[in-house]
Amino acid sequence: MIKANFVNHTHWDREWYFTTMDALVLSEQLFTEVLDELEKNKDANFCLDGQISIVDEYVEIHPEAKKRIQKLVDEGRLFVGPWYTQTDALIPDAESIIRNLVIGIKDTERNYGKPMMIGYLPDTFGFNAQMPTLLHQVGIDNFVFWRGTNFNRQMSSLYFRWKGLSEKEVLAANFPFGYFTAQIDLESKRNLKEFVEKRYDTNVKFAVDHGDNQEVLMPSGIDQMNIIKNIHDTIRELNNDSEYSTDISTYPEFIDKLRLQTNLPEYSGELRLPTYSRVHRTIGSVRHRIKTENFYLEQKILRRIEPLVVIARNNGVNIGNGLLLKLWKKLLECQPHDTLGGSISDNVAVDILHRFKEANEIADGIENTIEKKIAEYLNLGDHDVILFNTDPYKFKGTKEISVVASTKNIKFDGMDNEVLIKSKQYPVRHHILMMTPRGQEYKDEPEYYQLSFKGDVQLPAMGYKVIKFHETESVSELLPDKVSREHAELIKGSVTVKFENGHLNIQNSNGKINDFIKIIDSGNDGDTYDYSPLRNDEETALPFNSAFVESVNNQSKALIVNGSASLPATLKDRLSKKPQYRTVEYSLKLSIDQFGLVDAKLKINNSVESHRIRLEFDSDINSDEAIAQIQNGFIKTTNKQTDQDWNKEFVEKPVNIYNFDKTVSVTDNHKSLTFLGKGMKEYQYNNGKLFITLMATTGELGKPDLAWRPGRASGDTTNQGHIMMPTPLAEELGVNEFEFALDYTSERFSEDRISRLTYRWLGQSISYQKQQLNLFIHRLDNKIWDTDDNPTIPNNYSLMELSDKYLVSAIYPSYDDTDSFIVRLSNPTNKKIDIDLNDFKQGKIVNALEKPMKGHEFIGPYDLTSIKCKF
Repeated sequence: MIKANFVNHTHWDREWYFTTMDALVLSEQLFTEVLDELEKNKDANFCLDGQISIVDEYVEIHPEAKKRIQKLVDEGRLFVGPWYTQTDALIPDAESIIRNLVIGIKDTERNYGKPMMIGYLPDTFGFNAQMPTLLHQVGIDNFVFWRGTNFNRQMSSLYFRWKGLSEKEVLAANFPFGYFTAQIDLESKRNLKEFVEKRYDTNVKFAVDHGDNQEVLMPSGIDQMNIIKNIHDTIRELNNDSEYSTDISTYPEFIDKLRLQTNLPEYSGELRLPTYSRVHRTIGSVRHRIKTENFYLEQKILRRIEPLVVIARNNGVNIGNGLLLKLWKKLLECQPHDTLGGSISDNVAVDILHRFKEANEIADGIENTIEKKIAEYLNLGDHDVILFNTDPYKFKGTKEISVVASTKNIKFDGMDNEVLIKSKQYPVRHHILMMTPRGQEYKDEPEYYQLSFKGDVQLPAMGYKVIKFHETESVSELLPDKVSREHAELIKGSVTVKFENGHLNIQNSNGKINDFIKIIDSGNDGDTYDYSPLRNDEETALPFNSAFVESVNNQSKALIVNGSASLPATLKDRLSKKPQYRTVEYSLKLSIDQFGLVDAKLKINNSVESHRIRLEFDSDINSDEAIAQIQNGFIKTTNKQTDQDWNKEFVEKPVNIYNFDKTVSVTDNHKSLTFLGKGMKEYQYNNGKLFITLMATTGELGKPDLAWRPGRASGDTTNQGHIMMPTPLAEELGVNEFEFALDYTSERFSEDRISRLTYRWLGQSISYQKQQLNLFIHRLDNKIWDTDDNPTIPNNYSLMELSDKYLVSAIYPSYDDTDSFIVRLSNPTNKKIDIDLNDFKQGKIVNALEKPMKGHEFIGPYDLTSIKCKF
C-alpha cells in the first residue's frame, strides 16, 4: 500500500529581495502562530526550516517564548536545527559547512533541546559531491533536499544512497518539485478536491513511478508560510478525495522508514543538473565582491585568528569562545544560497557587506589584542618585532613584516634577503599632547615611516619568535622602471614571463606558451541568478598596451602589464548601431614566488555595465578533462554534449560551467597547469583553454526568457504582484581586485602535491611591533592598556609541531572544554593516512561535535578526522 508522508513546514529565507529585518518582522506573527497552534493541537507538528539562527532572532524579541519552544521540541512536535543558517553548498569552504552544523547543533542543544539531525537543505542551488562526507563529521547520515537531480541520468529513485568521495554515504530524500510539492494554503483548502486531483496525486504518482516507492515524502510549505490550522481535519478531507493514503509525518520519521529499505540505488557525484528545477549553474560569478569577501574572511578565521587564539591561551591571553562564535556567526549569516550566490536586492547586498565589515573588525580586534598582550608580556621595545607562525609546521621561507621606524634604512637580525616593498612617510607634527607621569606635556612628534619588508625567515611551528631591527646605511628597495615598454620580461630560475608586442608569453622546462594569459569580455544579458549570452555577441580579448619591471638591485622581481579597452557602455549599446563607449582600465602584476608559482594581482577599473570578464589560459595540454578542487577532495569534469533541444529535458541549459574551491588543474602524462584562485569559484575548460570567470555584472535581480534559461524570471520579479527590481550595485563599477597564481610544471597532476601547495600559498604573514609613533595602524592599540602581574613567557615558543604527512583543516579552541583545542586533519587524496596520537598533545579522536570516536586512528581517503588535544 502506498503511503504519503505529509510534513508541514515553512521555508525561511533570512533575506532575499527583502532584508533580514523584514524577515524578523514576518516572524513576529508567523512563529507566534506556530507556537499557539501546536499548543492548541497536541497531535500537530511543524518544521521550522532547519536553521537555528531564525529561532534565536525570534527569541531575542520574544524571550518569553523560549520555554514554550523548549517544551515543544522536547515533545517532538517542533523541529529546529541542525544548521545555524541554510548554507550554500558549492561556494563555502568545507570547514565553513562543518562549522555551520557544529554551531547550529550546539546552539540548539544549549538553548532549545534536541536538534533535528536531518541534513535539510530545501532550496540550495545544487550540492558538492562531498556533502555526505561533511554531514558525517557531525554524525548526520541523511539528506533531505530539492534541486539538482535527474532520475534518468543519475539515479532511478527519489530516494537513494548518496556516497561522498570518502565512500561515506547518507540516505538521500529528494522532492523534485520543491519543498512546496504538497503546499496547502488557504486557496488550496477552499478547493481541496481540485488540489488533490491536479497537483497532489500527480506528485505522489511521480514519486511512486520513479523508484517504485511505497513510502512517499510530501512536504507542505513555502517561503514564510504559516502553519496549517487544524491539520488533521484537512488531511482527513484530503484522504477522502485522494487515490492514496496520507499520514501526518515528520522528516525524521520518514528517514527512519527509508532505513528499512535495502534496495535503494546508490549515487556518487555532485547534484547540479537542472532537470526539474533551476540550479543557476552560472551564479558562481554574480556579485563577485561578496564571494571574494567571504573567501578572505574564511582564510582569516581559519589560518590566522583561531590558531592565534590557541597560541594565546597557552601564553596567558584568554580570548573567550563567545567572541569567536560571534565572528563565525557573522560569516555564516553571509553564506545562505541567495546571500552568497548574490541573487538579492541591492538593499540586502549593503547589509551583507556591512556584516563582512563587522566580522573583519572582530577578527582584527582579536588579533590586535593577542599581539599587543604577548608583546607586553615579553616586554618588547620599539625595535623588536614578534613574528607568528599559525601553522603546526616549522617554517623556512619568505614572509612579510610591517614596522614603523624613523628611517627607511633598517635591517633585521633574523631575516635574510629583505627587500623594502612598501613605504609611507609621516611628516613631523608640532605641539603634540603627551600624557606623562608629570601630567600633560606638549612635544614635537618626529618624522617616521610605515614600512613593509619581505624576506626569508625561520619560524617555530605553531608559535612565535622575536627578532630585532637596527638602522643601517642603505636598504634594498623594490623600485619600478621609469618608462613603460613594449617589451619587458621577468626571469626567476627556469621560468621566464615576457611581454612582447602586446602578448604575454611564458617559458620554462616544458617549453613556451604564447598568449598564456588573456582577459576576455562579453555582454551579459543575465541577472543576479545567471549569466546569459547576449545574442549576436562574441567574447573579445582585451589588449595589453605596455609593461614595466619592478626590480631590486637591477634584478627583476615583478612584471606590471597595463591595458585599456573601449567597450560599449551598457547592454543596449552592445546592440546599438550607434553605441556609446566607456574606457575600462586594468593592470596585471606578475611575480614568481618562493614556491615557483607565477603569482598575479589584477586590478580592473570597471566603468561599463552588464558584461562578463574572464581569464583565458592556454594550457598547451592535450586533455579532455579538468580536475577541480572541491570541499576536501577533487573531481574530474568532462564537457558533455548539449542537445539543441535541451529545453525538452532541462529547465535551464546544462552548460559546461562548473564550480571549484581554490584550484583547477589540467594535466597529461608529461605536465600540468593549475590555477589557484582567491575567491574565484567558476570555471570552464574547452579545447585546451581554461576559463576562469572573474565577474558577471548585471542591473536586474531577475529577468525572463534568457537564452540559457527560458521562461519565467527567477527572483519572482515577473510573478503576480511583484515588480522588476533594478540592482545597480551588482554592476560592480569601480576598482575590482583579483589575486591568483599559476603552477606550470613538468610533473603530472597530484592531489597531494596541489593540496599542500595551495595550503602553503595561502599561508599568512603575521607580525607585530609595539610602538608609540602611530597607534592607529592597529585600531585597538591606543585602547589596550598595559597591565600588572604579567606572566613570564619565552621569546621563542612552539605549541605543537606536526609531521608534514598531515594536512590541517582547522585548529581552534574546544567548544566544550577550556583546557583543550581541536586539530582537524584533512585528507583530500585517495590514499589512507595513519595517525600517530603521540604526535598530538594527549590527543583523542573525536567527531566535529567533540564526541569520542573509537577505532578511527587514521584519515580515510577524501575524509577528515578531528583530534582533541590538551593545552
